[in-house]
Amino acid sequence: MVIENLFLILIGLVWVIFAVVQDMKKREIANWLNFSLVIFALIFRFLYCLYENNGEYNFLYQGLIGFGIFFVIGNLLYYGKVFAGGDAKLMIALGAVIPLSQNFIINLELAFIFIMLFLVIGAFYGICFSLYLGIKNKRAFTKEFSKQFRNKKRIIYLSLVLAIILILLSFFEKIFLFAALLIFISPYLYIAAKAIDESCMIKKVNPKNLTEGDWLYKDVTISGKVIKARWEGLSEEEVKFLKKTKNVLLIRQGIPFSPVFLISYLLLIYIFMTQKWNIFYF
Repeated sequence: MVIENLFLILIGLVWVIFAVVQDMKKREIANWLNFSLVIFALIFRFLYCLYENNGEYNFLYQGLIGFGIFFVIGNLLYYGKVFAGGDAKLMIALGAVIPLSQNFIINLELAFIFIMLFLVIGAFYGICFSLYLGIKNKRAFTKEFSKQFRNKKRIIYLSLVLAIILILLSFFEKIFLFAALLIFISPYLYIAAKAIDESCMIKKVNPKNLTEGDWLYKDVTISGKVIKARWEGLSEEEVKFLKKTKNVLLIRQGIPFSPVFLISYLLLIYIFMTQKWNIFYF
């Protein structure tokens, strides 16, 4: 492995580890951490091209292209309400690091592999973390699950009817049996996720401990001013305003997804170093 790739890999690893530590402690990834990774990676690429690569700037261009691709992906995940702001920005920042080849096609493959790894590991991690929260807060979760179950009875009955129809169709084509199973369990998975969100992810916060990007559980009206609970979270001005009050607020927390970045990044580096691309092609 060439020295410039090794240096980029180490830069990415150090920054992602810092992001994990910060996320697990504060449930946020600071903007300065993500922005500094982009700046550091691109400056390194530029200086390497300028002094070590005889003025050939392909190494820099690949980083810029990777940044652009991951900028699109990160924003799609953010505005699709899959990612919080810090996670989306970390995804974008890694786009400046992950293109490790001088070959555009290979870099596209690296981006594809990273996204596939992230989705698979993220799904498994999300399920495991949710199970952990449900077990840890068993009483509150059970109560909320029962409440959600009562409120969603129509959906459950509808899914049951559709599942029965598909089971009957499975006598003619077996694929319908898998569809029936999926339709039958989907409402229960949704109810469980909703119950975990309502019973395990809401906490009381003193206004002085608020940070930009925190999610309000519901709209708050203070001194005639309404502050909306929205996906983008609290703005800097709203945080300053709320810190002047003494009202304890309810904040919705998300699952810290930074460990998924770390695991996916390490696996990507292993695949790149061992050239085991074929595991993703059938």
